[in-house]
Amino acid sequence: MHVVIMGCGRVGSMLARGLEKRGHTVAIIDQSADAFRRLSPAYTGRTIVGMGFDREVLIEAGIEDAEAFAAVSNGDNSNILAARVARETFGINNVVARIYDPGRAEVYQRLGIPTVGTVRWTVDQMMRRLLPEGSEPEWRDPSATVRLAEVHVHADWIGLPAFDIEKATGARVAFLTRLGEGVLPRADTVIQEGDLVHVVMLERDAAAIEAQLGTKPEEA
Repeated sequence: MHVVIMGCGRVGSMLARGLEKRGHTVAIIDQSADAFRRLSPAYTGRTIVGMGFDREVLIEAGIEDAEAFAAVSNGDNSNILAARVARETFGINNVVARIYDPGRAEVYQRLGIPTVGTVRWTVDQMMRRLLPEGSEPEWRDPSATVRLAEVHVHADWIGLPAFDIEKATGARVAFLTRLGEGVLPRADTVIQEGDLVHVVMLERDAAAIEAQLGTKPEEA
């Protein structure tokens, strides 16, 4: 898929490298052309000088063909503004913003925009949220038979009980991350906008389950 990144600092450049290694195309935006020196010499994507919340700049970066957008500049206001433009103007559902102020992060989570706030941890969390399938496992048992992973779910799962995921896939919803806090789901716990869904599943079934949850429930 195509991913647009705003901010070519340590997080943005590492994120671009990680996405390209996984076969995705990338365009990265920064106000300073000097920032692109942080990119790997092997980087093949686009570099655009400008503001990541400017409509024309985003179009130049290919936002109209993008499936995901990451705002990782060093300014909270710029990140959330760019994330909202990507979602509300261009209809990008898979949007993540880096927010430094934890108090404000909760507010933005309520707007339905996942936020993450060390550099290596941020890159890892961004990757988990941007990629609809193939997320890295959070835990594996010693025999590598069972894995726990955060799974991207299609927007149409929102509003349905977490138990519906278990019925559809045979996996187990271990917990949800909601507004930065862990939630142990009951049978009647409903998936909400912005929830991160952590699923326990058999390693051999992981790819199929991630693909299934990435589609509408009626298509699953």
